[in-house]
Amino acid sequence: MSYILKELTLKNGDHLILRRPTVEDAEDMVEYLNIVGGESDNLLFGKDEFHLTAEQEREYIKNVNSNPNVLMILATINDDIVSIAQISSPNRKRIAHNSEIAISVKKEHWKKGVGSAVMEALIHHAKKQGTIKNISLGVKASNIKAVKMYEKFGFTKVGVHKNYFNINGDFDDEIIMDLYI
Repeated sequence: MSYILKELTLKNGDHLILRRPTVEDAEDMVEYLNIVGGESDNLLFGKDEFHLTAEQEREYIKNVNSNPNVLMILATINDDIVSIAQISSPNRKRIAHNSEIAISVKKEHWKKGVGSAVMEALIHHAKKQGTIKNISLGVKASNIKAVKMYEKFGFTKVGVHKNYFNINGDFDDEIIMDLYI
């Protein structure tokens, strides 16, 4: 299995590598997730709320890398993780044509094209796979920049989960978006 998916130069000159994770990435991934959870209120968890151990993350990586219905991507700059993203499809025949995306980018790398590069790779994977017809994602309604990026890739708003997020007593809706390929 080839682990490097793509290499590119960002608009600021940084060299971005998109690749599959390896078990050796587990500790850095746990650290990254606990950091990004505290950088904004846009994820499903906050600072230090990602509770997998490095060993549990290693097992998760093994499972993901052996599952043909899942692609996890690490984006790195100078060997530092700057984004983690995943596209996954259920293995049930009647709904296997659907997939779901999750994506995070470290705050210091926002507005550099990292999110777009990762999104392009996820959509490319879905199209290449051939059986995926629908990509779904959920985004916090107040995360306008993310909504605009998803729309740029052709996602459309298909629904709302009212008061889906509860951040310290402040409720926010989740916008459900789909891309039909």
